[in-house]
Amino acid sequence: MALDKWIAAFFMVGCLVYSYAAFTYRLLPFERNLPFLPNTLPIALGVIGVILSFLILISPKPKPDADGVVLGSIDFAKFKEYKLGQALALIAAMTLYALALRPVGFVGATVLFLVGTGWILGERKLHIMIPAALLGAGLVWYLVQVALGIYLRPLPAFLT
Repeated sequence: MALDKWIAAFFMVGCLVYSYAAFTYRLLPFERNLPFLPNTLPIALGVIGVILSFLILISPKPKPDADGVVLGSIDFAKFKEYKLGQALALIAAMTLYALALRPVGFVGATVLFLVGTGWILGERKLHIMIPAALLGAGLVWYLVQVALGIYLRPLPAFLT
């Protein structure tokens, strides 16, 4: 079985477990009559994940091009040419972002994350990245705070 089929199989198992956990989530008494339950979106996401991974599992193997290369295949002989360092740096940045959310605040952590990951991916125009990150983080914070009514600490803990 090809690597993409193995990944789809593992993803399907994860989505099935996630959907089951969301479906068996115990609702509070006042939540039972709500039109949109706390587990509605997780169940929908799990079902979509199962459907998409099933489609990958049953899809036919892609045909090789004129050079004999299959589009999207991983060539382990050229493994050192892949940007594994960038991928690991992005995973580390995501972890640091999650750890920095409380002490640095949502806006600060998000701006640092967006600028840092942009730098990792090769963008060097800080005069564009910083304003775009500030605008995006501020807009998301405002929408979550005002439209959804969910409190996100925008600034570091020692400033609020």
